[in-house]
Amino acid sequence: MQLTRITKKILEGTRGSLASILFLICLFPVGMAFSAPPAAPATAETPNSGTQNITLNFTEADIRTIIEAVSKHTGLNFIVDPRVKGKVTIISQKPMNADQVYQVFQSVLKIHGFAAIPGKDAIKIVPDVNAKQDAIDTITDLSDLDSDELVTQIIEVKHVNASQLVPILRPLVPQRGHLAAVPLSNVIIISDSANNIQRLAQIIKRIDTATGDEIEIIPLQHASATELVRILGQLGSADPKAATGPKVVADDRTNSLLISGEKSARLNVKALILHLDTPLEFGGNTHVVYLRNAVAKDLVPVLTGVSQTAAKKGAAAVAGGEIVIQADENTNALVITAPPDVFRSLKGVITQLDVRRAQVFVEAVIAEVSQNATRELGVQWAIDGTRGGNAVGLINFDLGTPISAFANLESPPLPVGFNIGFGDFIGTTRFAALISALAGDAQSNILATPTLVTLDNEEASIVVGQNVPFVTGSYTSTGSGSNPTNPFNTIQREDVGLTLKIKPQINEGDSIRMDVSQEVSTISPNSAASDIITNKRAVKTNVLVDDGQIIVLGGLIQEDLVEAEQKVPGLGDIPLLGWLFRYQKTTKIKTNLMIFLHPTIIKDSKTMLSLTGEKYNYLRAKQLKMREEGLRLMSDDSIPLMEEMKDAMALPPPYEQSMQRMELSSPNSLPPGKEPADTALDSLPPVVPASDAMPDKPFDAQAPSDGPADLPPFIGDDNAGRPPQ
Repeated sequence: MQLTRITKKILEGTRGSLASILFLICLFPVGMAFSAPPAAPATAETPNSGTQNITLNFTEADIRTIIEAVSKHTGLNFIVDPRVKGKVTIISQKPMNADQVYQVFQSVLKIHGFAAIPGKDAIKIVPDVNAKQDAIDTITDLSDLDSDELVTQIIEVKHVNASQLVPILRPLVPQRGHLAAVPLSNVIIISDSANNIQRLAQIIKRIDTATGDEIEIIPLQHASATELVRILGQLGSADPKAATGPKVVADDRTNSLLISGEKSARLNVKALILHLDTPLEFGGNTHVVYLRNAVAKDLVPVLTGVSQTAAKKGAAAVAGGEIVIQADENTNALVITAPPDVFRSLKGVITQLDVRRAQVFVEAVIAEVSQNATRELGVQWAIDGTRGGNAVGLINFDLGTPISAFANLESPPLPVGFNIGFGDFIGTTRFAALISALAGDAQSNILATPTLVTLDNEEASIVVGQNVPFVTGSYTSTGSGSNPTNPFNTIQREDVGLTLKIKPQINEGDSIRMDVSQEVSTISPNSAASDIITNKRAVKTNVLVDDGQIIVLGGLIQEDLVEAEQKVPGLGDIPLLGWLFRYQKTTKIKTNLMIFLHPTIIKDSKTMLSLTGEKYNYLRAKQLKMREEGLRLMSDDSIPLMEEMKDAMALPPPYEQSMQRMELSSPNSLPPGKEPADTALDSLPPVVPASDAMPDKPFDAQAPSDGPADLPPFIGDDNAGRPPQ
C-alpha cells in the first residue's frame, strides 16, 4: 500500500508518456528471481515460478547493490547521494511482496543513517541528518502508514500546553528528527520515521487528557488573601514543576482564595494555606517604621487617609484588626497597627514620602534711592504802637519759623536757615521785620540684602530691626485730691526694620514658585506728629522664577513737588513790594525703590558648601580688612576674626585613631620618644584648603547670560572688600 502511494506520486510526473506504460507492465513481474552480482557476497532466493514474492538474503553486500535490487523489484527510480556508502546484511526466511520489500529497504536505510525522500520522478537517498530539511511528506493520519519512512506530522494538543510536552518528548526523538511546539495554535510538529511518530502520537494522546478541574473557595481568618497569593506565586516561580499546578486567585472583598486544578494538587495547596492562615505569636500586626528625612507627626494625617481608603474596600475589616497610626516624636518613628496587606501599602507610601527634600537659598535685594530738595523765602512783620496809642499788628507765617516765637528774646528759638531781623525798638511805634531764607538738599541710598535658606514647601522668615513701643492709650485718675493718682500709658511694641518671609515650592523643570512677603520700615525723623512716624515699604506676592534667575518683585518711582505760599491779601500782590508781605516754600521729593529676588536650589551638599563658603569668606575678608586698618586706642588683636573655614569644618579623628583608643588598647605600643597626644595628632586626617573645596565661580555666575543682569558676587561692596580668589 505504501509502495502504491509512492508509485502514484511518481506517475503524476510521467503521465501521458510511453515510459509510463512500460513501467506499469514491469511493475509486478511474474516469477521474478535474481541473485546478487558476483562481486557482492549476497544471494536472492527466488520462490516458485509465477509468483511476485521474493526472498532477500544478502551478506556484506554493498548498499548500492541493495538499492539496485529494490529498484528492479519495485520499479521505483532512485537518486543516490554520493555520501551513501556501506555494507548491508539482510537475512529473511519467507518471501515478501514489493510493498514489504520497500519497507525492509527503508529499515535498512534507517539503520545505516540514510533516508528515502519521495520526489516527483524519483526517490532521493540522502543522509538522514539532511532529510528533515528536504521536501518530505506531511501527513495527518498515520493509521495507513507503518514503516520507517521519514515524514512530518502536525499533532494538535487540546488540554495540555504544547510547549510543556517538548522537553518530555525530546529524548524520544533521534538526532535526525525534529520536534517543536507552536504556542499560538498549541500544536506540535514532528519530523521523524512514521513508526516513531506513531509511538509519539500514542504518548501525546495518553498525556493530553481533560482533567476534572473544580474550584474551591477557602475563606481566611487571620492572613491576607492578597499576601498569600503573592507568597504562593513566588513559590511557583521558584519551582519549575509548579508551573502546571493549581491556580490561586485572591478575592479581597471577602478575603478568600479561589483554587482551581487537579484534586491532588489542590489538596497540597490547601494544606499550605491552612498552615499559613494562623495568628502571629509575637508582635501581631504592629510595626515600627523609623523615618530618615520626613517628620513623623506630619505623615500621620496622610497615612490615616490612605488607610481609611483601604478600609473602605473591605479587606481590612475581614482580615481583622483596627488600623491605628501614631507618631513618636522623640525617635521620629511611626507606630502602625494594620493588617499585612494594608501595612504593605502604607510602607510603599512611606518610602516615597520619606525622601530628602531640596532646599532653596533666597537672596533679596532692596535698593532705595531718594532725593529731597527744599527752598524757602519770606518776610514777617511785627508792629507795637501801644506807647504812642497806635495799633498793634503782626504778620506771622507758619511755613517757616514764625516771628511770634521771638517775642521772648531771653530764650529765642533756633531757626533753620538764614534769618535776619531789623526794626525800631526804641520809638513810640516799635516794629520789627524777620527775613528767612533756606535752601536744603538731601539724598539717601539704602541697600539691604537679606538672605535666607529654607526647605522645599517650608515657610521661613528673617527679621532685622528694632522693637519700638507705640503709645495706644493713657489713663489718669485724680482721686480725691487735686494730684493725679496711678497714671499709666498703654503701649504696643512693633518690629521696625526689615522683615522677609518666603515659602518656596520647587516644581518640575527647576522652576520655583514662591510666596513672598517683604517689608522694610524705618522711623521718620519728622517730629511734627504727636507720636512716632514710621516709613513702611511692603510687598506681598506669589511669583514663579527659574533656578538661578533674578526677578523683580516690585518697585516704586515717586516724585512729589509741593509749592506753598502765604501772603497778606492785597499787599502780597503788589509787584516787587509784594515780596515784603509773603512767604513761599517749595519742596521736591523723588523716590526710587526696587525689590529683587534671586533664588537658588540646593540639591546636594556640594552646592550648600559653595554658598556657605562664599558668605563665610566674604565676612572674614571684611574682618581682615579692619585688622589691616588697625585700631587707634587698642591693639589690633582686639578686632574679632573668624577662623578659616577649613579649620571650622574639620572633622574630629575617627575613634579607632583617637588617643583614647590607642591608650586603652595598647598603652605600651607607642613609638619611642612619642607621647600619646603626638600620636593622636599624627593620625588626624589631612585638611583640605578652603580654596580647593570651593568652586571656581560663585553661585551668582551660574545665571544664564540671556537673563536679567546678574547680582554681583558680594552685594553692596566694592572691589576692595572682596576676599582674595
